[in-house]
Amino acid sequence: MERRVLVVCFIVGFLGILASVLGFAAEAKRIKGSQVQFSAPGICTYPRSPALGLGLTASVALMIAQAIINVAAGCICCKRNRHPPKSSWTVALVCFIFSWFTFGIAFLLLLTGAALNDQHGHGSMYFGNYCYVVKPGVFAGGALLSLASATLGILYYVTLSSVKSHDPNHGIAMSQPQFQPPSAQPVFVPEDTYIRQQYP
Repeated sequence: MERRVLVVCFIVGFLGILASVLGFAAEAKRIKGSQVQFSAPGICTYPRSPALGLGLTASVALMIAQAIINVAAGCICCKRNRHPPKSSWTVALVCFIFSWFTFGIAFLLLLTGAALNDQHGHGSMYFGNYCYVVKPGVFAGGALLSLASATLGILYYVTLSSVKSHDPNHGIAMSQPQFQPPSAQPVFVPEDTYIRQQYP
């Protein structure tokens, strides 16, 4: 495997793990219902929580990882005709689609959880006698999908790179030789034929 491929996979893998770890940390630090107090009728008091910063950092790390893997791999539609093996193309396409699918959901979960945890001080009640808090599993779901998105992106990139490196026509110039190879067996002309041609 080329050094460039290894570097890209390492960076994207690191960012994916970082986003996942930060997502689980935000899940642990999110505002719980037991931490919210009723300071007055219709008013909820929320404590400060680091879940906002953790969720935002996780979403940024995930976005950078997705951008790196897609820039490094290039346009998948442009490479369809260059890499004829159907099995490799199918694997790359499936990984590409599910990578973007998991990325979109994970990004929305992390951002939504971070925005909803940006509650501190006094706020209005949410529907009657209940204070609003983020449900358990929002950040954890975003963390798991972040890891899945990075893994699928790496598989997509490695599949395209391996097909390119094993392409028999890759890096070979297709042109006609400028010089004809010498004949394998010399042709001898009888001496009398040569003399008759020179002196009829």
